[in-house]
This record gives sequence, C-alpha cells and structure tokens, in this order.
Amino acid sequence: MERTSRTSRRAGAFWIGPGCCGFCAPPVMTGRSCCRSLAEEEVKTSAAFLSQQLKNSEAPPPAPVSAVFPHDGINFYYQTAGRGVPFFFQHGLGADVTQSFGLFRPPGGIRLIGFDCRAHGRTHPVGPSEKVSLASFADDLLALMDHLQVEKAVVGGISMGAAVALNFALRHPQRVLGLVLHRPAWLDAPRRDNVVVFTAMADLLREHGAERGLELFKQSEIYQRALARSTASAASLASQFMHPRAQETVVRLEKIPLDAPGADRRQWRALAVPTLVMANDDDVIHPLEYGVTLAREIPGAEFKELTPKAVSVDLHQEETQRFLEAFLLRHF
Repeated sequence: MERTSRTSRRAGAFWIGPGCCGFCAPPVMTGRSCCRSLAEEEVKTSAAFLSQQLKNSEAPPPAPVSAVFPHDGINFYYQTAGRGVPFFFQHGLGADVTQSFGLFRPPGGIRLIGFDCRAHGRTHPVGPSEKVSLASFADDLLALMDHLQVEKAVVGGISMGAAVALNFALRHPQRVLGLVLHRPAWLDAPRRDNVVVFTAMADLLREHGAERGLELFKQSEIYQRALARSTASAASLASQFMHPRAQETVVRLEKIPLDAPGADRRQWRALAVPTLVMANDDDVIHPLEYGVTLAREIPGAEFKELTPKAVSVDLHQEETQRFLEAFLLRHF
C-alpha cells in the first residue's frame, strides 16, 4: 500500500504522492505524472500571465513638477520628474517639453529634466530674434543646469533637441556625462530640403496667418509629398500651424533650419562619453542616414533603428523607452 502525506502549505511544505516529484504545492497530477510534466504551452501561458501581472503592478509614472526660471530677460518653463542621475531631454522644433516627457518615462535612479526653448511652448517672451539659435538654446540649457545646481548630466534631445544636445556636448564637454540623439535632423550643416520646407511654412504663416496658412500648406506640393511618404511626418509639419503662438514664434521656423550644431565633424570624434543614437526610415525630415552617420563618427556610439511612426506610433514609443532606459541604466 502506497503512503501519501501532505503538510500544511502555510508551513511551506510540499506534496509527496504517487508519481509526484515532491516539489509541487499544490500538486498538479496527470495520471501518475507530477507537475514537472506540464505541457510546454501551459508553462508559456503561466509565464505570460506572470509577466502581465508584473507589468500591471508597476508603479505609475512619476508626475512631472513644473516651474519657471528667469534667464536673459526670459521666463523659461521647465519640468522635472524622478530622482537620480540628471538627464536633460529636449524637444524638437515647434514642440515643447510635453514631447520629451510623453516619449520617455524615467526609470528609478534617473531624473528627467526638460525646458521649453526660446520661441517655444510656455517660455516667454520670444526675446531677440538673433538669439533664436541652437547655440543660444545650448546656453540656456547650461543656465538651467546652473540654476538647478547640476554639475554634470546626460544631455539629449529629439530632432532639434538632438542638435542642441550635440552643440552643448561639443562646447561644454566638462558638463556632460552622456549623449542621446533621437531622430537627428542636422549634421555639420543645414539640411537643404528642411530649409525649403520650413521657409515655405514660415512665409505662409507671415502672409496668411495660421488658419489660412494651414489650408494653403495642405494644398502645396511639399505637404502632398510628405503625406505620400509618411502620414506621421505630414501631420508633424501641419502641427506647426496649430500652436496657439504659431504667428508670434514664426521666427523659429525661419532661423533654426538654417543653423547647425557645429561645422567641424572632427569635433565629433573628440567626444568621449557614452552616446546613444536612434533613428528610423520613412521620415522626410529626419533621414535614417543622419543617425547612422553620427553613430559612425562619434567614438563608441551605439546605434538603434526605431520602427517609423508611420508604421506604428506605439512601437516607436515602446522601442524608444526600451533602448533609452537600457542605455541609461547600463552606463549610469
């Protein structure tokens, strides 16, 4: 006669029974087979369930804290979220701080910081037009670092923000821990195609205003070409007319595309910090090859290709979060 015994699960004991391995609590029996013979599909299902439960139990993203700091006669709006290694992540042309905070959620140990550049978002007034430039934006970043008493930080940005971060890293290397370039739109000179696009948009805004300018822009060959290649790119261009201060801040469309983060690629090769470059195909403003070129020229830079937003906005955001989080936690 076979003997069967079971002790209390509360005591952390295990089942010993016919054909059982002795490591299941409670036992899962199939005939005289123990839990170790669970079908592979069931194991995968259980693993997927546990993974989803862990995901559901993650803490909500930290709520950004907003503030304003005065600098050079301008009130700069900025946000911070999280605690730890400071990471300044700047927005693109025509966007504001909500773009970078919407794209990346800081993990534990990382403090995300960003501000609305001159002629953008809730930073006002616009200030002198001659200071609407990548170098001035980098100087404003330095001023915010000093205001927050941050000695060194990881700096990065999206599109125009990437150009600001690169300019900052080239001019203030002693203040940089790492560099992140997301969908760069500049190399060592203005991109001619982008100059044509944004100059045409600025002319429409000045001559016809935001509402009529958008109507005319959507009828233009520039918009139709962008739409044929990427609905996401076309929507991004059209959004330049929809900002509440589109006419007041039109100078940004006239000056920034004509600028560049630096004119000498040899300076890129002097960068000596961990660097992540992300780019994607099917983007009329941010060529994939720009990201590839920067990653090749910057020593030790890591390159990650993203799913285009025209294919899947969700995948684009998920990959950005995963690549950026892994980079920051691995190096800092």
